[in-house]
Amino acid sequence: MTEYSSGGSSLFQRYLLPGFAFKAVVIGGGYATGRELAEFFLPSGAWGGLAAMALSMGIFSLCCVVTFLFARNFGARDYVTFFRQLLGPGWVLFEGAYILFIVLILAVYGAAAGAIGSAVFGLNEIWGTLALGLSIIAIVTFGNVSVERMFAYVSYLLYAVYALFVVLAFSRFGSEIRSAFANESQVGSWMAGGTVYAGYNLIGAVVILPVMRHLTSDRDAVIAGVLAGPLAMLPGALFFTCMVAFLPDIASATLPSDFMLQRLDLPLFHLLFQLMIFSALLESGASSVHAINERIAKAVRARRGVELSHRMRLAISLALLLFCMLLADRFGLIALIANGYRALAYILLIVFVLPLLTVGAWRLWRHQSKPLEVA
Repeated sequence: MTEYSSGGSSLFQRYLLPGFAFKAVVIGGGYATGRELAEFFLPSGAWGGLAAMALSMGIFSLCCVVTFLFARNFGARDYVTFFRQLLGPGWVLFEGAYILFIVLILAVYGAAAGAIGSAVFGLNEIWGTLALGLSIIAIVTFGNVSVERMFAYVSYLLYAVYALFVVLAFSRFGSEIRSAFANESQVGSWMAGGTVYAGYNLIGAVVILPVMRHLTSDRDAVIAGVLAGPLAMLPGALFFTCMVAFLPDIASATLPSDFMLQRLDLPLFHLLFQLMIFSALLESGASSVHAINERIAKAVRARRGVELSHRMRLAISLALLLFCMLLADRFGLIALIANGYRALAYILLIVFVLPLLTVGAWRLWRHQSKPLEVA
């Protein structure tokens, strides 16, 4: 079995870092702003929405456990190695879906950053989009250490701000929240919403494969995978609980978070929350771009025997982000989430989740393949 760590990994790196990194991809542009929650969970109502989120959380934990175990046993620290082991020659199907995913989510993040800049500062949306792109480039240019440090710092900020928001929301809108749950007469199609939402977000388990090098045992992989689901979804469940106070109007808001913050009427906290959202967009975008850089770095290392330079990482990141930000400016946040994410979910359920829980689980159980050595 391939060991990713020399034994110097901390408990944080082994148990929490994978979950924090996975959370970064999941929260991203839609969850952080509330737009994804409005699209996939609010239609099911208050209780139905929470049931859908619990389903998503369970799917996340299950698939992360299998993904982390598979990655560890077959020496996969990048998505190409992972899917060559999982799908064989069919790995190119995932490569196409993955590139589509990266382009789509970076466009969503750019649109979300633009919407925040417009809502908070009254700027043209392109300025918020550009600010996010430049911030992502600054992080990913310096590789793994810079990206992992960002996961820790942003995670602390995110959880603290979400917790404070929930306290403030219940103090101001507690009666409306309780009324929404008490008066709900029917629960919508929560299973569909929870499955579709989990379907496209599960790709985050593959995006974060570079941090798997810290795992020292299969037990680490299982613990990290189980924790990934709650770490990703609990802030969203608390945020969703506050959102139901404003049904049905909040369902159509471009930025549901800003919709609620305006009603809290606390200007300093409003700025702090939007800073947190921007930070969430930053860590999500950086993790996605970093995964592409690591994919290219592995190819360069194999063919030329050299490491990918900081200058090349910067150039790749810049080219990718410019294209995605143009898409963001063209289509906008609501259209990207409503149309792009739903279609992508079905693709990823077929090329990733189904093979993972069948072929991947079977190969883990049978131990039929010799692990690859990681260079």
